[in-house]
Amino acid sequence: MSERMIKQFMEMVQIDSESGNEANFISYLEKEYQKLGAKTELDSYGNMIAKLPAKGCEGKEPILLSCHSDTVKPGIGIEPVLADGVIRSKGDTILGADDKAGIAEMLEALRIAEVHPPIEVAISREEEIGLFGVKNLDYSKLTAKRGFLLDNDTLDTIIIGGPSYFTFDVTVKGKSAHAGMEPEKGINAIVAASKAILALKLGRLDNETTANVGIIEGGIVRNGVPDKVTFKAECRSLNHEKAVKLAAEMRAVMVSAVEAEGAQIEIDEQNLCKAVDIPESSFTVDLSKKALKTVGIDAKATFMTGFTDASIYNNMGIEMAVVGIGAKNEHALDEHIYVADMEKALKMIVELLRLSAQ
Repeated sequence: MSERMIKQFMEMVQIDSESGNEANFISYLEKEYQKLGAKTELDSYGNMIAKLPAKGCEGKEPILLSCHSDTVKPGIGIEPVLADGVIRSKGDTILGADDKAGIAEMLEALRIAEVHPPIEVAISREEEIGLFGVKNLDYSKLTAKRGFLLDNDTLDTIIIGGPSYFTFDVTVKGKSAHAGMEPEKGINAIVAASKAILALKLGRLDNETTANVGIIEGGIVRNGVPDKVTFKAECRSLNHEKAVKLAAEMRAVMVSAVEAEGAQIEIDEQNLCKAVDIPESSFTVDLSKKALKTVGIDAKATFMTGFTDASIYNNMGIEMAVVGIGAKNEHALDEHIYVADMEKALKMIVELLRLSAQ
């Protein structure tokens, strides 16, 4: 067992780094990479970039290794507990294995690898709230054209594609009135918003497309006709054209339903990510499969309708496969990770480094 890696992982999750508050953790990571002999710097957005020279080989192109530094909420005051080969939080926070397990595994692999090409490391901020770190990354500081993102939960899958993603921040404006004395003078924004939501097709729409409403807020008092409601919706698809069409349909449905109630609607629509995929035969996927076979895993290439930084890297022309770190139940209070899976991930990364140097 790599006791050093496990000890460091448990140390790292105790450094608070919810999205937007990663500075202390990134400062910690700068020191850790500098101990490895890396040159480190922060870009203007606060992402960390580190560079290590080749080891045991010459004339090879650099590869990029990447993770994100932030965690979801609740991620303040995490207390990790190791029992029976499993690491969990005490139960009132997430663990933060997403993505600190990936960072711990990467650091240990770079310590023990006997051979690797030139390495560029990018540790992004604010991944969990919209991939903002990698979207604002200073790509002029990177030269690598291929790499590996350590941010997939399962070790037996390699993510090669992600979806187009549209968000809708919706404001419905009605007219306030006393609910008991003169309700007929009001326009109930809650009713109008509810009818708009009910008119939407939500959930899994087909094998590559989903839509959802995740937040609704409105009303001030029980006995008042509410004049304002906000809600947040989204849609995503592995097919960009399908996502564009669905986004337009959702907008039209919401406008029609709200205006039919005599209310007004404002929609802030954003296309935050465009669908992208890399061939299963690509360099990074081929090496990932070979590396995982050395730890007894026959990994399959697959697509996901969730998001990782790889969606942006691939759109920026950096071929990036997403490999597993071993975490389970990410974003949940029962998030946990098996030490044995971390050790497999470590061996896989070391092998990726060796294969990249050939």
